[in-house]
Parts: sequence; structure tokens; C-alpha cells
Amino acid sequence: MKTVTIRLTAPLQSYGDEANFDHRTSYDYPSKSAIVGLIAAALGYRRTDSRIQTLNQLDYAVRIDQPAEPLTDFQIVEWKRGKRKLTYRDYLQDAVFLAAVGSEDDALIDRIYWALHHPRFQLSLGRRANVPAGPIMTEIALGSNPAQVLQFLSWHASRFYMKKTKSATFVAELIADAALLPNHRSSMVKDNVITFDQRERQYGFRAVAFDRVPLENPYHPDRTAETDHDMMTFLWKEDQR
Repeated sequence: MKTVTIRLTAPLQSYGDEANFDHRTSYDYPSKSAIVGLIAAALGYRRTDSRIQTLNQLDYAVRIDQPAEPLTDFQIVEWKRGKRKLTYRDYLQDAVFLAAVGSEDDALIDRIYWALHHPRFQLSLGRRANVPAGPIMTEIALGSNPAQVLQFLSWHASRFYMKKTKSATFVAELIADAALLPNHRSSMVKDNVITFDQRERQYGFRAVAFDRVPLENPYHPDRTAETDHDMMTFLWKEDQR
């Protein structure tokens, strides 16, 4: 199996779950349907392209490396002539997620990796206005599924967040396809893509499982002290002998 990891960060992200017109809420992490949409846009698939269905078969996992600060915005919309309505939109501020998709089809993962750096359509993190904070960072891993890869990768939060974290270890939440985390607690979420057609968007249910991953904080004093030495002073002393 080949897996590609995708670092997702932006001032605002939003991954809509089931909601009504008045209040559009968001998952606390990137849904699988959002990542399928991101990949489909990179590959140049239009909303009604049947090839999107094949992307549902990708194994998927995501790790919350920097939890979001929630933000609720409001908009006034005219839903009938002369009639206006106040609606609310939820966003995730300053979050960093590490998503991973994997497949036994190595050529498909290679195409996804290339497309994410040469996208055909604009990439967004949830809603169209939520553009990534710079080029998307990706890595390829061989021989491991997405959940296994995310259990061993180093912490990918922002430097500022790492420095303000007081503990030497940060415990990140991991959410994955239930089949990737057997014997873990699981639940059903409605984020399996049936169609992205704007006239009739539809999503099906899939099973997800949860785990927690301890990650070393490279900016904690206990770790920085390990490299707190002056090599030039050591060389000077050796030279005086």
C-alpha cells in the first residue's frame, strides 16, 4: 500500500456536517467527503463526474495536530424577493490537520500526489472561500495504511502553537476508517460522497474509529536542553591540550 499525507492549514476551514439552512455547522476535523472533493478538484473532476465515486474507496485517516478555535459568522441572505433571513456559518480558526489517503493502487496515489501540486481547479478547505495557507505540503509513505502512517509521523502544528504548549508530549486525536482501527470505539458519520451535484448533493454513512496519538514537542525545555551545547568551545579546549 502507498499513502500520501496532506497538511491542511488556513486562517479558516469549515467541514460541513448535517445542518439546516439557518445554521451551517462544521465537523471538528476534515471529513472524508471534503478530502475527496479536494482531490477531485486537483484532478480536474467536475461535480457530476462519475470518477469521484472511485475516490470513496481510498483509505482515509486524519490527525488533529492543532485544534481549532471555533468562529461563528452571520450572513443576511435574500431567500425570496423582499424577504431577508439571518443565517449563521461555523468555521475552524488557525487549525492544523494531517490527513492521509492510501490505496493498493500505487499509480492512483502518485497521480493524486502530483495533482495536489498541479491542481486543475482551485483548492479549498471546506468552503470555496477557505483557501489553503500557501502550497499544500505532502509526503509519500510506503507499506503502511493511513492510520499507521499518522501514528508515527512527527507533530505538524505551527511553531507558535508548539512553543506555547507547556507539556513535553501533545496527545493528538486520530480519526480513521473503522477498518483501519480495529478494536477501537467507532461511530457512523454521514460524509461518504454520493454526488457533489449542487442541485442534489447527497452523502451516505460510513463507519469511523477513534484513537489518540502521543507526539513529542520539540520546543519543550526538556528536549531543547538535550542539544544545548557549544561545540566551538569544546573544539577550542581540545586544541589547547
